[in-house]
Amino acid sequence: MQQTKGEPEPLDGIGHRLREERVRAGISQRELARRLGLSASLISQLESGQSRPSVGTLYSIVTELGVSLDRVIKGGDPPDAAGPDAGGPDDHSLVAHPGGRAAIELDSGVRWEELSVHREEGIDFLLATYEVGGASTPDRSLMRHHGREYGYVMSGRLGIQIGFQEYELDPGDSIAFDSTIPHRLFNKGDVPVHAIWFVVGRQADRRSPE
Repeated sequence: MQQTKGEPEPLDGIGHRLREERVRAGISQRELARRLGLSASLISQLESGQSRPSVGTLYSIVTELGVSLDRVIKGGDPPDAAGPDAGGPDDHSLVAHPGGRAAIELDSGVRWEELSVHREEGIDFLLATYEVGGASTPDRSLMRHHGREYGYVMSGRLGIQIGFQEYELDPGDSIAFDSTIPHRLFNKGDVPVHAIWFVVGRQADRRSPE
C-alpha cells in the first residue's frame, strides 16, 4: 500500500514488542513455539525483525501471551476512553485522524491500521488492506481463534473461506461469523481490498491454533 504524505509509517518494532511481552509472560521462545505449533526459529526471526508474522500467527501469539493488539501495534495500552481526558463530544482525543493512526505491515500483503484512539477491552477495530495476492495466511492454511468477526468491504473483492464454504465480498458487502470456525481471508481481485474489520471477544481464549 502506497504511503501518502502525512500518513504514519508502518511500525517496525513489532518483533521487539512481541519479545518484551513474551519475556514479561515468562515464556521461552521454544515453549511459545511448542504451544503454538510453530518452530522456535520462526519465533526468533519474528522477534529479531527478520520476518513479519501473518495475521494468523500474530493472533496466535498475542492471544497466547494474553496481550492486546494495541500493545503490539502502538507499543502500549492507551488510556481508557472513560479517563479524565474524555470529557465530552468536543474532546479531540476521541478522534483518530488519518495522519495519526498506528499501522503495521504483516506478512503476505496485509496491512492493519488501528482505528480507535482508546482501546476497548476485547475489541479489535481495524482498517484492513489486502494487496493483490494478499492473504491472512500465506500457505492457504486456515486459522481460528475465540470471538466473532464483523467485516465491511469498501473496495476490491475479498474472498473468505469459512470451514468448507467460500464467500466473495464486493464493495458494500458485509459479513459476520464465528471466529472459532477455521477461516482464511484473501484478495480475489486485481486491485487492493480495503475493509473495516471488528473482532470481538478474541481475548476470551488464550489459544489461537491455526
